[in-house]
Amino acid sequence: MKRTLHDLASLAARMGVGGIFFANGWQKLEAGLNATADQFTALQAPLPHVWAPVTMLTELVGGTLLIAGLAVPAVGLLLFAEALAVFVVTAGDNGLPLTGGDIELIVALGAASVLLAVTGAGRISVDHMVVIKRREAEAAGEFAADAEADAVIAALRPPRPGEPGAGEPPPRTAPARPAPAGPASGDRQS
Repeated sequence: MKRTLHDLASLAARMGVGGIFFANGWQKLEAGLNATADQFTALQAPLPHVWAPVTMLTELVGGTLLIAGLAVPAVGLLLFAEALAVFVVTAGDNGLPLTGGDIELIVALGAASVLLAVTGAGRISVDHMVVIKRREAEAAGEFAADAEADAVIAALRPPRPGEPGAGEPPPRTAPARPAPAGPASGDRQS
C-alpha cells in the first residue's frame, strides 16, 4: 500500500511540475524567441539571445519527459538547474520569464524537481517499464545460459542408478586372446 501511494504521489508531482514547465516553455514558443530574449535583456541576463531558446527547449522537452516519466533523475536535475538560474537572474523581479511574477513558484518548482530527481519516477512511468523489460531480458538470458550449462554438465556425467539409460549394464567385451604361436623366426624346419 505504501509503495502504491508513493507511485501515485510521484505521478501527481511529475504531472504538476512537468505541466507547469511545459506550459511556460509553450508560452515562450508562442511569444517568440525575440520577445523572450527581450524579456531576458530587460532583466539584464547575460546572453539573452542564448537564454531564450535554452530555457524554452529545457522547459518544453524537460516538462514532457517529466510527465512521461522518462530519465526523471537527469531531467529533474536539469529542471532544478534551470529554475535556480532563473531565480538568480531574476532575483525579486516581478516580470519573471518562468512564472509570470511569482518567486515562490520558482522555489517550489526547483524543490519539486530536485525531489523527483532523488526519489525517481515511480512505477507508473516509462523509466519503470524500460527497467522491467531490461530485467526480463537479462533474466531470460541468464535462464537460457543456466539451462545450457546444465545440459553440458548432464552430458558429461555418467548416468546414476534410476536415471534413464542407467539400467543397462555396460557392454562386455571378450578378453583379448593371444595371437596363435607361429614359427619363430629363429626356428627351422627339418
